[in-house]
Amino acid sequence: MRPHLKPLDQQVMLITGASSGIGLATARMAAEKGAKVMLVARDGDALASIARDIGSNADFATADVTDLRDVQRAAAKAVERFGRIDTWVNAAGVAIYAKLVDTPMDEHEALWRTNYTGTVHGCLVAVENLQREGGALISLGSIVSDIPGPGMGAYAATKHAVKGYVGSLRIEIEADRLPISVTLVKPSGTDTPVAQHAANHLDGEALLPPPVYDPDLVARAIVDAAVRPTRDVTVGGMGKLQVLTAQHFPALLDRFGGALLPWLRDPARAKTPGNNLTAPQGDDGRERSGVQPGRRTSVYATAGRHPALTATAVGATLGLAALAGLTARRS
Repeated sequence: MRPHLKPLDQQVMLITGASSGIGLATARMAAEKGAKVMLVARDGDALASIARDIGSNADFATADVTDLRDVQRAAAKAVERFGRIDTWVNAAGVAIYAKLVDTPMDEHEALWRTNYTGTVHGCLVAVENLQREGGALISLGSIVSDIPGPGMGAYAATKHAVKGYVGSLRIEIEADRLPISVTLVKPSGTDTPVAQHAANHLDGEALLPPPVYDPDLVARAIVDAAVRPTRDVTVGGMGKLQVLTAQHFPALLDRFGGALLPWLRDPARAKTPGNNLTAPQGDDGRERSGVQPGRRTSVYATAGRHPALTATAVGATLGLAALAGLTARRS
């Protein structure tokens, strides 16, 4: 059954991970376009401040996505406050910067509980709420849902798992003829505080993996998927090029991928103390890092919102990937 998605100004949108980064950018953008938003995250003080700033179209629920009962309570509050849920966005996530052999097992497990299990909890509660009236279920993956991520291998593994879960869930929802649009959004490196909040075992301050894009580009892709059924979308043309190159020429990544590690750290700057793997750091309320300004435009992302341009964008990207492979073979 093809889902019927309402105009944004008639929607109620629940967003996890709404206290910072992409989740926060999405909440503000959706509210500016007239949607009612339920902000969900662990930092209640930050959420209360954000909700006041947005105004009467916003409310919040303090919840940890690793706890299914917390997620259920957040959904119940959204229904009590606004009457229903039309779009559910799974944007909560944490990160670890470390080689896999240097990743502490307790941190690895905490990462898994938030990034993968937290997404599963969100999807289960979303389907329960959306299956009667229909709506959009949107989850954040990453370009490392499609390729390995040296130096952030544990993070990449969780995003691979999210992609597998969301893809399988989509098939089951189609088979059950539920009126739910299921979308996986895969951002390239995005200028959010994720690196500053990460557990960091590298030498120096953690950096965002290049190329870096502005979070509003990802928020726009999410908002678009809330009103137009979308299977999946990669945000950032250079990220898409990285994926295509790695998929078509995997030996290149095996051989040269280690060269990416120095780009993930700044040895001249001290590490940010602490991390948000199990609790908020207390500095939420920021969309951007303030360290690595992101690109505010993406031709590839624009083409994705205009189907007539998509074939041209994909063709050009494939051509660049092929050229990269030929150049590497000749060198």
